[in-house]
Amino acid sequence: MSRLGLIRNQIAEISNDKALQNDLKILPSNYNFEIPKTIWKIRTVRAKNGICLQFPEGLLLYSCVIADLLYKYTGCEVVIMGDVTYGACCVGDQAARALGCELMVHYGHSCLIPIQETQGIEMLYIFVSIEMNLSHFMDALKANFEKHQKLALVSTIQFVPCLQTLKKELGMEGFTIIIPQVKPLSPGEILGCTSPKLQEDVDALIYVGDGRFHLESVMIQNPSFVFYQYDPYSK
Repeated sequence: MSRLGLIRNQIAEISNDKALQNDLKILPSNYNFEIPKTIWKIRTVRAKNGICLQFPEGLLLYSCVIADLLYKYTGCEVVIMGDVTYGACCVGDQAARALGCELMVHYGHSCLIPIQETQGIEMLYIFVSIEMNLSHFMDALKANFEKHQKLALVSTIQFVPCLQTLKKELGMEGFTIIIPQVKPLSPGEILGCTSPKLQEDVDALIYVGDGRFHLESVMIQNPSFVFYQYDPYSK
Protein backbone atom coordinates (compact mmCIF):
# COMPACT_ATOMS: atom_id res chain seq x y z
CA MET A 1 0.00 0.00 0.00
CA SER A 2 1.25 3.50 -0.83
CA ARG A 3 1.98 6.05 1.89
CA LEU A 4 -1.02 8.11 0.78
CA GLY A 5 -3.26 5.05 0.96
CA LEU A 6 -1.99 4.27 4.44
CA ILE A 7 -2.72 7.83 5.59
CA ARG A 8 -6.24 7.66 4.16
CA ASN A 9 -6.88 4.41 6.00
CA GLN A 10 -5.64 5.89 9.27
CA ILE A 11 -7.88 8.94 8.89
CA ALA A 12 -10.83 6.71 7.95
CA GLU A 13 -10.24 4.65 11.09
CA ILE A 14 -10.41 7.79 13.20
CA SER A 15 -13.55 8.89 11.34
CA ASN A 16 -15.26 5.60 12.23
CA ASP A 17 -14.87 6.22 15.96
CA LYS A 18 -18.48 6.19 17.22
CA ALA A 19 -17.73 8.51 20.14
CA LEU A 20 -16.14 11.05 17.80
CA GLN A 21 -19.04 10.82 15.37
CA ASN A 22 -21.41 11.60 18.21
CA ASP A 23 -19.29 14.52 19.45
CA LEU A 24 -19.09 16.02 15.96
CA LYS A 25 -22.86 16.53 15.95
CA ILE A 26 -22.30 19.73 17.91
CA LEU A 27 -20.78 21.31 14.79
CA PRO A 28 -22.85 22.33 11.72
CA SER A 29 -23.41 19.27 9.55
CA ASN A 30 -22.79 21.18 6.30
CA TYR A 31 -19.39 22.49 7.45
CA ASN A 32 -16.38 20.22 6.98
CA PHE A 33 -13.81 21.07 9.65
CA GLU A 34 -11.91 17.83 8.91
CA ILE A 35 -11.59 16.94 12.60
CA PRO A 36 -10.45 13.31 11.97
CA LYS A 37 -7.69 14.55 9.64
CA THR A 38 -6.59 17.10 12.24
CA ILE A 39 -6.52 14.46 14.99
CA TRP A 40 -4.39 12.26 12.73
CA LYS A 41 -1.98 15.13 12.05
CA ILE A 42 -1.59 15.96 15.75
CA ARG A 43 -0.88 12.33 16.58
CA THR A 44 1.60 12.08 13.71
CA VAL A 45 3.49 15.22 14.72
CA ARG A 46 3.42 14.06 18.36
CA ALA A 47 3.21 17.63 19.52
CA LYS A 48 4.25 17.85 23.15
CA ASN A 49 4.22 21.62 23.61
CA GLY A 50 0.82 22.31 22.08
CA ILE A 51 -0.82 23.26 18.81
CA CYS A 52 -2.20 26.56 17.59
CA LEU A 53 -5.52 27.19 15.81
CA GLN A 54 -6.06 30.22 13.57
CA PHE A 55 -9.48 31.25 12.25
CA PRO A 56 -11.00 33.96 10.06
CA GLU A 57 -13.60 36.04 11.86
CA GLY A 58 -16.59 34.12 10.53
CA LEU A 59 -15.36 30.82 12.00
CA LEU A 60 -14.09 32.01 15.39
CA LEU A 61 -17.40 31.11 17.04
CA TYR A 62 -16.55 27.43 16.50
CA SER A 63 -13.00 27.71 17.83
CA CYS A 64 -13.64 26.65 21.44
CA VAL A 65 -15.69 23.61 20.41
CA ILE A 66 -12.99 22.51 17.96
CA ALA A 67 -10.25 23.07 20.55
CA ASP A 68 -12.15 20.95 23.10
CA LEU A 69 -12.62 18.14 20.58
CA LEU A 70 -8.96 18.10 19.60
CA TYR A 71 -7.84 18.09 23.23
CA LYS A 72 -10.25 15.29 24.09
CA TYR A 73 -8.98 12.99 21.34
CA THR A 74 -5.27 13.83 21.43
CA GLY A 75 -4.54 15.13 24.93
CA CYS A 76 -2.55 17.94 23.33
CA GLU A 77 -2.78 21.49 24.67
CA VAL A 78 -4.56 23.78 22.21
CA VAL A 79 -3.99 27.52 21.78
CA ILE A 80 -6.57 29.63 19.92
CA MET A 81 -5.18 32.75 18.28
CA GLY A 82 -7.54 35.53 19.31
CA ASP A 83 -6.56 37.96 16.57
CA VAL A 84 -8.48 37.52 13.35
CA THR A 85 -6.74 36.33 10.19
CA TYR A 86 -7.82 38.34 7.18
CA GLY A 87 -6.58 36.21 4.33
CA ALA A 88 -4.62 33.29 2.95
CA CYS A 89 -1.42 35.35 3.16
CA CYS A 90 -2.01 36.15 6.85
CA VAL A 91 -0.66 32.95 8.41
CA GLY A 92 0.51 33.36 12.00
CA ASP A 93 3.30 30.80 11.86
CA GLN A 94 5.84 33.04 13.58
CA ALA A 95 3.45 33.88 16.42
CA ALA A 96 2.61 30.20 16.89
CA ARG A 97 6.28 29.32 16.98
CA ALA A 98 6.91 32.07 19.55
CA LEU A 99 4.22 30.47 21.72
CA GLY A 100 6.15 27.21 21.59
CA CYS A 101 3.58 25.37 19.48
CA GLU A 102 4.72 22.59 17.16
CA LEU A 103 1.74 22.56 14.80
CA MET A 104 -0.47 25.30 13.43
CA VAL A 105 -3.90 24.62 11.95
CA HIS A 106 -5.10 27.44 9.69
CA TYR A 107 -8.83 27.42 8.90
CA GLY A 108 -10.81 28.90 6.04
CA HIS A 109 -8.15 29.59 3.41
CA SER A 110 -6.20 27.63 0.82
CA CYS A 111 -2.45 27.14 1.17
CA LEU A 112 -1.27 30.29 -0.56
CA ILE A 113 1.86 30.10 1.60
CA PRO A 114 3.37 26.62 1.02
CA ILE A 115 3.78 24.49 4.13
CA GLN A 116 7.51 24.15 3.48
CA GLU A 117 7.93 27.93 3.72
CA THR A 118 6.50 28.44 7.21
CA GLN A 119 8.88 29.35 10.00
CA GLY A 120 10.01 26.19 11.81
CA ILE A 121 6.54 24.81 12.52
CA GLU A 122 4.31 22.11 11.04
CA MET A 123 1.30 23.49 9.13
CA LEU A 124 -2.12 22.11 8.29
CA TYR A 125 -4.62 24.00 6.15
CA ILE A 126 -8.31 23.22 6.62
CA PHE A 127 -10.40 24.77 3.84
CA VAL A 128 -13.73 24.27 5.68
CA SER A 129 -15.77 23.39 2.62
CA ILE A 130 -19.47 24.16 3.02
CA GLU A 131 -22.30 22.27 1.36
CA MET A 132 -24.86 24.51 -0.33
CA ASN A 133 -28.29 23.97 -1.84
CA LEU A 134 -27.27 23.30 -5.43
CA SER A 135 -30.85 22.84 -6.64
CA HIS A 136 -31.84 26.31 -5.43
CA PHE A 137 -28.85 27.88 -7.18
CA MET A 138 -29.59 26.07 -10.43
CA ASP A 139 -33.25 27.08 -10.30
CA ALA A 140 -32.27 30.71 -9.68
CA LEU A 141 -29.80 30.63 -12.56
CA LYS A 142 -32.27 29.06 -14.99
CA ALA A 143 -34.86 31.67 -14.02
CA ASN A 144 -32.53 34.56 -14.82
CA PHE A 145 -30.38 33.38 -17.74
CA GLU A 146 -30.93 31.81 -21.15
CA LYS A 147 -29.35 28.48 -22.08
CA HIS A 148 -27.38 29.98 -24.97
CA GLN A 149 -25.50 32.30 -22.61
CA LYS A 150 -21.93 31.69 -21.47
CA LEU A 151 -21.44 32.13 -17.73
CA ALA A 152 -18.38 32.16 -15.47
CA LEU A 153 -18.52 30.95 -11.86
CA VAL A 154 -16.17 32.00 -9.05
CA SER A 155 -16.27 31.62 -5.28
CA THR A 156 -14.28 31.41 -2.06
CA ILE A 157 -12.53 28.17 -1.12
CA GLN A 158 -15.56 27.10 0.97
CA PHE A 159 -17.79 26.67 -2.09
CA VAL A 160 -15.17 25.83 -4.74
CA PRO A 161 -15.95 22.07 -4.55
CA CYS A 162 -19.53 22.90 -5.56
CA LEU A 163 -18.48 24.74 -8.71
CA GLN A 164 -17.36 21.63 -10.60
CA THR A 165 -20.64 19.90 -9.77
CA LEU A 166 -22.58 22.96 -10.92
CA LYS A 167 -20.59 23.10 -14.17
CA LYS A 168 -21.42 19.48 -14.92
CA GLU A 169 -25.11 19.74 -14.00
CA LEU A 170 -25.68 23.04 -15.81
CA GLY A 171 -23.79 21.74 -18.84
CA MET A 172 -26.31 18.92 -19.05
CA GLU A 173 -29.04 21.59 -19.02
CA GLY A 174 -27.51 23.30 -22.05
CA PHE A 175 -25.55 26.11 -20.38
CA THR A 176 -21.93 26.91 -21.20
CA ILE A 177 -20.08 27.27 -17.89
CA ILE A 178 -16.45 28.24 -17.46
CA ILE A 179 -14.52 28.24 -14.20
CA PRO A 180 -11.54 30.62 -14.48
CA GLN A 181 -8.33 30.07 -12.53
CA VAL A 182 -5.40 32.12 -11.37
CA LYS A 183 -2.58 29.98 -10.02
CA PRO A 184 -1.67 28.94 -7.38
CA LEU A 185 -5.36 29.13 -6.40
CA SER A 186 -7.84 26.37 -7.21
CA PRO A 187 -10.10 26.69 -10.28
CA GLY A 188 -12.83 29.20 -9.48
CA GLU A 189 -11.23 30.35 -6.23
CA ILE A 190 -10.78 34.06 -5.58
CA LEU A 191 -9.25 36.07 -2.76
CA GLY A 192 -9.67 39.69 -1.80
CA CYS A 193 -6.23 40.34 -3.29
CA THR A 194 -6.14 37.74 -6.07
CA SER A 195 -8.65 37.05 -8.84
CA PRO A 196 -8.44 35.69 -12.40
CA LYS A 197 -8.55 38.00 -15.39
CA LEU A 198 -10.89 36.40 -17.90
CA GLN A 199 -9.35 35.75 -21.28
CA GLU A 200 -12.63 35.08 -23.07
CA ASP A 201 -15.95 36.85 -23.31
CA VAL A 202 -18.79 35.71 -21.10
CA ASP A 203 -22.31 37.05 -20.78
CA ALA A 204 -22.03 37.27 -17.01
CA LEU A 205 -19.78 36.35 -14.13
CA ILE A 206 -21.49 34.94 -11.05
CA TYR A 207 -19.89 35.09 -7.62
CA VAL A 208 -21.09 32.40 -5.22
CA GLY A 209 -20.61 33.67 -1.68
CA ASP A 210 -21.58 36.31 0.85
CA GLY A 211 -20.22 39.81 1.40
CA ARG A 212 -18.58 42.12 -1.12
CA PHE A 213 -14.84 41.83 -0.40
CA HIS A 214 -14.14 38.94 -2.78
CA LEU A 215 -16.66 40.11 -5.36
CA GLU A 216 -14.98 43.51 -5.61
CA SER A 217 -11.64 41.78 -6.18
CA VAL A 218 -12.82 40.01 -9.32
CA MET A 219 -14.73 43.11 -10.47
CA ILE A 220 -11.54 45.19 -10.33
CA GLN A 221 -9.75 42.59 -12.47
CA ASN A 222 -12.57 42.46 -15.02
CA PRO A 223 -14.22 45.91 -15.14
CA SER A 224 -15.98 45.38 -18.47
CA PHE A 225 -18.02 42.32 -17.43
CA VAL A 226 -21.50 42.04 -15.96
CA PHE A 227 -21.51 40.61 -12.42
CA TYR A 228 -24.08 38.85 -10.27
CA GLN A 229 -23.89 37.49 -6.76
CA TYR A 230 -25.58 34.42 -5.32
CA ASP A 231 -25.48 34.29 -1.52
CA PRO A 232 -25.81 30.63 -0.40
CA TYR A 233 -26.81 31.73 3.10
CA SER A 234 -29.63 34.16 2.34
CA LYS A 235 -30.46 32.76 -1.14
